[in-house]
Amino acid sequence: MTDHPRRVTRALLSVSDKSGLIEFARALAGQGIDLVSTGGTARAIADAGLKVTDVSELTGFPEMMDGRVKTLHPKVHGGLLAIRDNAAHAQSMKDHGIAPIDLLVVNLYPFEATVDKGAGFEECIENIDIGGPAMIRAAAKNHDDVAVVVEAGDYQAVLDELVANNGSTTLALRRHLAAKAYARTAVYDAAISNWFAVQLRTDAPDFRAIGGRLIQPLRYGENPHQTAAFYRTPDRRPGVTTARQLQGKELSYNNINDTDAAYECIGEFDAARTAACVIVKHANPCGVAEGPDLVTAYRKAFACDTQAPYGGIIAVNRTLDADAARAITEILTEVIIAPDATEEAIAIIAKRRNLRLLLAGGLPDPRGAGLTAKTVAGGLLVQSRDNAVVDDMTLKVVTRRAPTDAELRDLKFAFRVAKHVKSNTIIYAKDLATVGIGAGQMSRVDSARIAARKAQDAADEARLAAPMTKGSVVASDAFFPFADGLLVAIEAGATAVIQPGGSIRDEEVIKAADDHGIAMVFSGVRHFRH
Repeated sequence: MTDHPRRVTRALLSVSDKSGLIEFARALAGQGIDLVSTGGTARAIADAGLKVTDVSELTGFPEMMDGRVKTLHPKVHGGLLAIRDNAAHAQSMKDHGIAPIDLLVVNLYPFEATVDKGAGFEECIENIDIGGPAMIRAAAKNHDDVAVVVEAGDYQAVLDELVANNGSTTLALRRHLAAKAYARTAVYDAAISNWFAVQLRTDAPDFRAIGGRLIQPLRYGENPHQTAAFYRTPDRRPGVTTARQLQGKELSYNNINDTDAAYECIGEFDAARTAACVIVKHANPCGVAEGPDLVTAYRKAFACDTQAPYGGIIAVNRTLDADAARAITEILTEVIIAPDATEEAIAIIAKRRNLRLLLAGGLPDPRGAGLTAKTVAGGLLVQSRDNAVVDDMTLKVVTRRAPTDAELRDLKFAFRVAKHVKSNTIIYAKDLATVGIGAGQMSRVDSARIAARKAQDAADEARLAAPMTKGSVVASDAFFPFADGLLVAIEAGATAVIQPGGSIRDEEVIKAADDHGIAMVFSGVRHFRH
């Protein structure tokens, strides 16, 4: 790339976010650069005592239609798009009195923030920027001659170049800024189009765009030979993207993925009703429990599998307190995520320098709307979030025996957990705690066996007379295609089961339950998670 510096003689500034504006404008003026601006930006610059030309003076037209029309004019776009070394372009500029604009500084109307605050339809529409994206795209296209800045974070880089290059910008910087400019307008348009799809209740729009703002580049992806980065989308769902990291090493790709899995699962448990803890390893819960307080919930969750939690992720649904912090730090843990934490708990965690502590500021709503996406070769699979909640389901008793109140309580608990475990999934639960988890198997009967085996291992380690699956309940994320998986659960000691139902062999499975005197309910809702 052959560099050719371009001197900046005139800058057009039009920003909704005025952070750092005056300092930047003052520095530009100090370089002898003429300032052109619009509306509130022009007033702010003038109020600071700087000389500024209103864009209406440049175009010869006043702002009109409530500010909708102000920069859509040849004297603006000609100044941005004219190729400086093109004789015909130069002649057109001379013929029509168009002066060059060498630096464009625009950040867009705050559409995403307007939607985020829950504004009505008309207010959201009014916060769709038109002139801004048009100018940004024009300047970015002509980046050989024009520098375009779309966020205040790049002000200093521009100023540094102007100082270093006697008032000029380099092609390298202009290309970097142009690439960012196109990405910014793409993300902006994606937010608008997805908002419209929601407003129109369009589940499958003809075009689907998903964009995000960089949170941080990552050291690597799932494996060291893969590159990765972390982005924030307009969906402001509480979790790892909203969390404040108080301490610990930088999060890795796998840390972020696992922490998200843990926090989505903990969101199923209403903090006003109960304390709850989720322990995740490799994106799967390996222990989940409710209790009267967080330390009790953690101890119960840990008891499900005392090996897997080492190097795992811990999520809690209440403010992390000192007792829970002490218990969690007894073993090696990668990440703790909570809505908040007490100062005492923070001090306890601080003694483990490599342990990341994330405070998310709230819990994700398990009933919340939104989209999830997954890439496939040459395509994108997009679906609505699985926001089905067991408390909202009509559970149908299909066996002669109905579950007891205690069994029903545990069945609902187990089905909440099953929603967040990779399919095929079998969950054994007792006294509001998982006691065996079988995840991600090709055969449901294998998941049932693995979960029972894990429960036996935990019993052996704790020197219990029998595994906790004795007298437990079972949840299956999808129907039992045959009775064999259910029979494994019954052999492990389960007394009640919840499953979606819907198999052509439902009657065979129900008969097996009746033959062994266990209770079964159908949820009518499947929770596949792949």
